[in-house]
Formats: sequence, C-alpha cells, structure tokens
Amino acid sequence: MAVPLAERIRPASLDEVVGQQHILGKGKPLRRIIESGHIPNMIFYGSSGIGKTTVARIIAERTNMRLHKLNGTSASTADIKAIVEEVHSFAGYNGILLYLDEIQYLNKKQQQSLLEHIENGNITLIASTTENPYFYIYNAILSRSTVFEFKPVEAGEIAKAIRRAFMVLSEEYGTPVEADDSVVMYMAQSCGGDVRKAMNSAELCCFSAEEKDGKKQITRELAEALSQRSSMQYDRAGDQHYDIVSALQKSIRGSDENAALHYLARLLEAGDLISACRRIMVIACEDIGLAYPQAIPIVKACIDAAVQLGLPEGRIPLGDAVVLLATAPKSNSAYLGIDRALADVRAGKAGPIPRCLQNKHYDGDDVKVKGQFYKYPHDYPDHYVRQQYLPDNLAGTVYYEFGDNKNEQAAKAYRMRLLAALAEREKQGKE
Repeated sequence: MAVPLAERIRPASLDEVVGQQHILGKGKPLRRIIESGHIPNMIFYGSSGIGKTTVARIIAERTNMRLHKLNGTSASTADIKAIVEEVHSFAGYNGILLYLDEIQYLNKKQQQSLLEHIENGNITLIASTTENPYFYIYNAILSRSTVFEFKPVEAGEIAKAIRRAFMVLSEEYGTPVEADDSVVMYMAQSCGGDVRKAMNSAELCCFSAEEKDGKKQITRELAEALSQRSSMQYDRAGDQHYDIVSALQKSIRGSDENAALHYLARLLEAGDLISACRRIMVIACEDIGLAYPQAIPIVKACIDAAVQLGLPEGRIPLGDAVVLLATAPKSNSAYLGIDRALADVRAGKAGPIPRCLQNKHYDGDDVKVKGQFYKYPHDYPDHYVRQQYLPDNLAGTVYYEFGDNKNEQAAKAYRMRLLAALAEREKQGKE
C-alpha cells in the first residue's frame, strides 16, 4: 500500500513543523520544554491535521525512553496493562514514553489505570485529542498534565507546505508539477487550516492533472473539483458544532448580520439544517424577546418554510430570519425573568398557592375563614385590581424588569397608568 504524501514528508524537526509558532516558535513554552529534555505529561488539543502527532513523534525521537504508541479508538485495557508491566523491567529502565492518540475515546477506567504511573514518573504521557480536554478527559489526568492548544494553520503557512509538496511530487514522479500562486492559495484556503488535507489535495491534483509538454499543470478548475467542501471542519456532536452555533447566536446578539450569515452558511454547508433552525428559534425568544415580540412568529414561519423546502432552498427563509434578528432591537428581560423564577423554584422557594388562586370552591373544616376571595379583574375599572398572586414567602419578589426598548417601555407606561389610577381610586375610597 502506498504511503500517503502527508506521511512521506512529515517534519522531522521542530523547525520543519508548519504553523503553531505560538507554542513552537523560538523562545516559546513548548519549544523550551522540548529542548530542555525534561518532558512532562502533556495533552495536545486541536483539530485534525495541524501537527499534534508530528510534534509528539519529534519529542519521542529526542528522548531515550521506551516509546509506546496507542490510539484511543482501538486501545484496550490489556494494551495499557502490558505497557504498565514494563515499568519495572529492563525495557523500561530509562522510563516509558506513551504517546496516546485520540485519548478521548478511552473510558474512565482505562484512563484511571495510568494515573499512578504518570504521577510517579514511571510513564510520561503525551496524549492528543480533537475534543475539548476539559470535557472529555478524566480530571485526575488533566491535573497531572499540561494542556497545549494547537490552532488551525494559517493559509500562508499552508501555501508554503503545498509548494514543497509539489516539489517532492515532481522529484518522485520525474515530471515537473506546476501551479500558479492563485491556485496554491486557493488550495491553502480550502483546507480549513488542516495541513494533512492540503497534502492530500496536492497529491490528488498531481494524480489527476494531464501531462502536457513534459509537465503537469495544476489548474484552478482541477483544484476546485478536488478541494470542494474540504474547508468544512464540522462534527455535529463535537466542539466545531458548538463553536459555530455559539458564534451564530453571539453574532446575532451583537447585531452583526454579516457574521451571522457567515455562521449560518457554515451550518448549512455542513447539511445541519435542524441545528440552524433550533438555534435561530432560541435566539428569537432569548435575545430579541419582548423588544420585538413579532419576531417570534415570523421566525417560526421562516423555520417551517425551511424545513418544508429542505436544502438548498431552505437557506432563503433562514437567511431572512437571521438578518431580521440581527437587525432587530434586543431584549433578554423575559429570559432573565424566567431564569430567576426557576432559580427560586429549584431552591425550594415555592410555598402554598394563595387561596384566592386555587382551583377549588370549598374549604375544609380546618379553615376558619371560608371562601376563595378571588377578585375578578374584569369586574374592576381598567380590568385591574390589587391582590396577592405570589405565595406568601415570595410576596413582593421581582423576577421581570422592563427592558429599555420601545415595546417594553410602552408596557411599563401602561402599567404605571393602571397603578396611578388605582391609587387615586383607593385615595377616594372607591376600592
């Protein structure tokens, strides 16, 4: 089986690593640690194809420790036990370096089996994960490790790697491979910061390019055909999903319709219509709310239309909804109000429902003053009367505060007029 180009030209030193200068540049923390030769337990966190495995391999080659490699997707408890058994053997005399790829796939028991040995230094752990380690890795492992975040590589750095790839391919196949700067940059931008993806695209382009005049010319059309959709880094159950829906909501909340459309497009390009619809409906209720209450039924209609149409046509009503919400006035007053009420209920601050509100029309023998004593507001001027609605232990509690937008200020003014009129009637003894 042919070895992929990404593996054939994998960097052998820190200076050859593409990107990650925030931790691997001269004088940066991870580089200083590696150069010191004193390797602590570390967790490398970041998306696929950005250098985590490469750096781990470089570290392993610089040490005299016994190297073991496991992948969380296939490793078993027996595999871990076999490594632990080497701790006090001749093979593990200089210590054991365990490179554990995709550690998030190990269960809690498997991760715990390493604790004693990474704590006393018999095993040095270098683990990598594409998921947020603070959600997916056992806390005891985290507390004994240093987390380094690897970031998607910038297009300019990836472009350099693509040019190097074409040079290597030219030498391997004995045929010059050429691509102008615009094609290389397109490929670099299309890979979503994933160097491995870029290498795969470069190799595919080389395989597919027609040979003319003794050379292979990589055209924009060919690059587009082989790089399409490759920039999408998305997992409906992973960090990318939650990052995108979070960015969508925060962009709408921040009244940036252009950013909101961008994140909506990323969801739709990944085919995640349901997540887009659900999040947009939440935003209408949470962030626009009573400042523009008509937005809620309008957005609901847009979502219904999108679901009925499906993709790609569903993008149109969802685009309408996103722009409407981003440009609408904002209020989270009702959202804050229900959360405050829920906090009291969850804290046990419920209390008996006032007798006047109960749905019963008789009293037991234990009730001295019988009667419901409910005041029907429609029987009073302005359809308003003063009476207690909250339980006794919460009387006077305020959960909702009027927002400073036009709609809620109008509702507040109406309420103040009712109270003023009631106060005047009480003063005159009419109630």
